[in-house]
Amino acid sequence: MLFKQIHLEGIKDGHISLAFRKWKKPSVKKGSLLKTSIGQVEIIEIQEINLNKINEVDAQKAGFDHLKDLLKTLNSSKEGNIYKICVRYHSPDPRIELRQKSELSEKEFQELITRLKRLDQYSKSGQWTMKILKAIHENPKLKAADLAIKTGYEKEWLKLNVRKLKNLGLTVSHHPGYTISSLGSLFLERIKSAKIEN
Repeated sequence: MLFKQIHLEGIKDGHISLAFRKWKKPSVKKGSLLKTSIGQVEIIEIQEINLNKINEVDAQKAGFDHLKDLLKTLNSSKEGNIYKICVRYHSPDPRIELRQKSELSEKEFQELITRLKRLDQYSKSGQWTMKILKAIHENPKLKAADLAIKTGYEKEWLKLNVRKLKNLGLTVSHHPGYTISSLGSLFLERIKSAKIEN
């Protein structure tokens, strides 16, 4: 479930507490925590609702000036049911603290190797994790489209899978491109010194 940045800021400061989506089936569950640019957003409640049950107050709580603006957005999707989702800011993104680590224990190092190998193992693209990490390290803030060309992957595939590296605290997203985090730099240095290839 994606939010516009302006809506995320509203969730964080508390004046946005609702979201509406048209889905064939819900993509979130009650109690879910979504990692976003402002931190973790909690799904408090989700329910299917008729379009005519949405009012002006609901629209404003969802970050729209007028109900007609919200309805226009919902009607831009032809298929699906309307869902009313109660949301709130939960906590800072745990990946931020993780990627800022200045030390990497042997146990943590081995756990990262295991998790990267698992990502490679279950990927149809083979061993991609170290290839992408090294490409980001050598090409900081290169646009995703250009990084995809350089590494031989499709842009959308690249963006999806770099997100998996970000979840491990190894990369940082920018506009544009990516960089290696402090943790990622420590990891690559250990890989280099140990002469390990994932």
